[in-house]
Amino acid sequence: MNHSKELKKLLSSGKTLIMPDAYDPISARLIEKSGFKAVQCSGYSFSIAAAKKKEIDISRSENVEITKRIVETVDLPVMADAEDGYGDINAVRKTVKMFIQAGVAGLNLEDQILDNSKGTHIVSKENMMQKILTARESAETYENPNLIINGRTDALKSTEDREEALNIAVERSNLYLQAGADIAFVTYVETIEEVQTLQKEIKGPLSIAAGMPYNINNFSISDLKELGVNRISLPTFLIYSSLRAIDESLNRLKKDNIKNMDMDLLYEVTELNALLTKY
Repeated sequence: MNHSKELKKLLSSGKTLIMPDAYDPISARLIEKSGFKAVQCSGYSFSIAAAKKKEIDISRSENVEITKRIVETVDLPVMADAEDGYGDINAVRKTVKMFIQAGVAGLNLEDQILDNSKGTHIVSKENMMQKILTARESAETYENPNLIINGRTDALKSTEDREEALNIAVERSNLYLQAGADIAFVTYVETIEEVQTLQKEIKGPLSIAAGMPYNINNFSISDLKELGVNRISLPTFLIYSSLRAIDESLNRLKKDNIKNMDMDLLYEVTELNALLTKY
């Protein structure tokens, strides 16, 4: 099965595609078991799972390897996090090749500069458009013309003037779609009003990151569905909730509080065996 074609079909179905983020193969398998139709990967989640302080501490080769293991674990389309392409146009070309060889259905390509500098810095819109054009050409060259390219903008963090930032995000999203992105992905959206503006002004499919600390109490998945958002990404939800569950379990151990523990809090062996043998 061509998972890129499958993902394209899901994105054009008229229904909102919800994509939880996997940080390793077993979390991806749980996403599949729960009935979701596609899996998103996140370099940030990968870095947390590896106990790295920054996303940039996960190399391109490490990112590709983790993503490849996730692809091999599920029968769903998997979207990779290609970060900023890991460099210039030549780097983007190689990055796309590596992820295609890993079997991904699509990838995120962002305008944020991945480095160790403080704050959020974005490349020029011309540079980013060229990266998207290169990614699209590379998909053709490496025999996956249906590769989904998610053109991500971090413009909402590029200036403290929120109205200006929103205008920049809209402009860039439209340019990225024109350059060959299949969908525009705007990160750091905080309110439902901002979603409404983006949905109205962006001339193509829209993706929003939900379940984030800065917006989790401001809108629901149902709210985004009602507005017709094409894709909902949940970039950190699973790893944050996993860390909390592990932390609570460790606190129980410290207090020797396991004798009367509610077994519903633990994954049963029969469930695990089913999960590991593709249920």
